[in-house]
Amino acid sequence: MTAPRFTAACVQMRSTRDPLRNRDDAVRLIREAAAAGAQFVQTPEVTNLCERDTKRLRETSQSEDQHDVLAGLRQAARETKVWLQIGSLSVKAGEKIANRAYMIDPQGEIVARYEKIHLFDVDLPNGETWRESNTFSGGDRATLVETPWGLIGMSICYDVRFPYLYRAEAEAGAVMLTAPACFTRQTGEAHWQVLQRARAIENGAFMVSAAQGGLHEDGRESYGHSIIVDPWGRVLAEAGNEPGLIMAEIDLALVADARQRIPTLRHTRSFAVETRRSEQPKLDAAE
Repeated sequence: MTAPRFTAACVQMRSTRDPLRNRDDAVRLIREAAAAGAQFVQTPEVTNLCERDTKRLRETSQSEDQHDVLAGLRQAARETKVWLQIGSLSVKAGEKIANRAYMIDPQGEIVARYEKIHLFDVDLPNGETWRESNTFSGGDRATLVETPWGLIGMSICYDVRFPYLYRAEAEAGAVMLTAPACFTRQTGEAHWQVLQRARAIENGAFMVSAAQGGLHEDGRESYGHSIIVDPWGRVLAEAGNEPGLIMAEIDLALVADARQRIPTLRHTRSFAVETRRSEQPKLDAAE
């Protein structure tokens, strides 16, 4: 039996403070991707809204059942007959905001949700400070989605720094892993591509990650460089930092090939960690 092939597209955006404008930009690019032959389309993290001001974020975000951007993207999937992964939307959920991803089928139905597990609470050397946990609720469940091509594992942005998440998804059968993002320019320049390639190589899986790119209205600067990587770590397509599309053919025969050549999933073993204490005396600080 021939392994399935399909065309994947990443929608790169520069989301603004206006959710409806962002919705329309995303829909336009989804339609362009479908017209060019994409069967799977992914948008980036916070597709609907880039907003650093917590008060404005709360005021602008909507609950899932009243979410104009979600409704518009579901309609776009229905019209274009693509599988659509919404990288994430800010969604009102109790006292905090959920950073929630969606998988939408070609009928426009929500078949899966995923909430970002690892929240970005960091102080960067250039003075940028991020405290996502002050605003966003964190998820506690990994999500795989059944598609016509096999299982796809979902994640969001900062999750990509936690390899055990992707290993768990690969061990559960994922053939494609995803990490749509709004990476900062500073961390993206340092680590974005190597992390994407590493997650693909470690798990013998495709990695598909749409991104935000450029200087946003709220003052943040995101790295862009939406990327599609094959299971051997080869970059099949990569964007710059401008809004637009990248596309690549996903040949799932390459997953079986990579996992046969380097069978790390079969070689995983449990182990204990022990600390050996030295019998040597500690050096004086002056020494």
